[in-house]
Amino acid sequence: MAAILPAGDAGIDRGEPQTAPMSPQPQRRRVAPWADTLFAALSQGAAWLTLALMVGIIGSLIVGAAPALKAFGLGFLTSAEWDPVQEKFGGLVMIYGTLASSLIALAIAVPVSFGIAIFLTELSPSWLKRPLGIAIELLAAVPSIVYGMWGLLVFGPILATFVQQPLQALLGGVPVLGSLVSGPPVGIGILSAGIILAIMIIPFIASVMRDVFEVTPPMLKESAYGLGATTWEVVSRVVLPFTKTGVVGGIMLGLGRALGETMAVTFVIGNMNQLNSLSVFEAANSITSTLANEFAEAGEGLHQASLMYLGLVLFLITFVVLAISKLLLARLKKSEGARS
Repeated sequence: MAAILPAGDAGIDRGEPQTAPMSPQPQRRRVAPWADTLFAALSQGAAWLTLALMVGIIGSLIVGAAPALKAFGLGFLTSAEWDPVQEKFGGLVMIYGTLASSLIALAIAVPVSFGIAIFLTELSPSWLKRPLGIAIELLAAVPSIVYGMWGLLVFGPILATFVQQPLQALLGGVPVLGSLVSGPPVGIGILSAGIILAIMIIPFIASVMRDVFEVTPPMLKESAYGLGATTWEVVSRVVLPFTKTGVVGGIMLGLGRALGETMAVTFVIGNMNQLNSLSVFEAANSITSTLANEFAEAGEGLHQASLMYLGLVLFLITFVVLAISKLLLARLKKSEGARS
């Protein structure tokens, strides 16, 4: 006799699992096909516009410097004479002042920035890390003319009284070292410009170094500390090998900033178009300060063309520095890939 099933269980197969009815999935809003095309065109246009601007700048510099290029040629780079009255121009003094002050700034700023970044990432207590980092970054917001005024009115006399005069008294009779510290003790010159530039680029280099040090995986550092490594060993053998490309990029960023600085250097370098000696305390000139001081008063002809020639030289120096940094970064990445 067949079993009578309850009315509520009729037609149900209890051996098969019951599935809930599928809810309709929300339809994604389709983007119009022309939007992607427009976005790609705008992005490509921005890239080509940047390239066109760079080509236009180079072309305008070459056209403006053409009379000086024709009159002086490459001898402009090795001549130290700058006489607008007799229309005799040479850019050696400005090129030397630009490179010397930038290298002094880099020699001072890199170790200081490295120490700041290491302290903020490895040694600083948590309550001090954030305010100190903000204070260092705020140095980048100070206008360059303020640095120049402070360097001329405050730092220059201090440098002359407490550094230049004691060094001249100590090394004045030494043949080679005495010439490096010679010059009137007024506190302006290549060393003063280099120190002011170092103060200006420290926030940029320190911020980049701190950011790249913070991306080091904590597991690597903790493993090194667990094996008994000191803080310096962790930094030199773990953090730096992992972040060396970013460190080099930050240093080159600071160097580019130093090469292109104008107002601060104009205040403290002395603005003298003579290369009497290789003293770091001797007043000199730079490409940017020369352009700032003379371009507005330069008449049409060789004077203006020579200033455009200096601008072209500064552009080429910056381009060479960036190209070297790119090659160095590519080599570092290649060595890292081969090592891994």
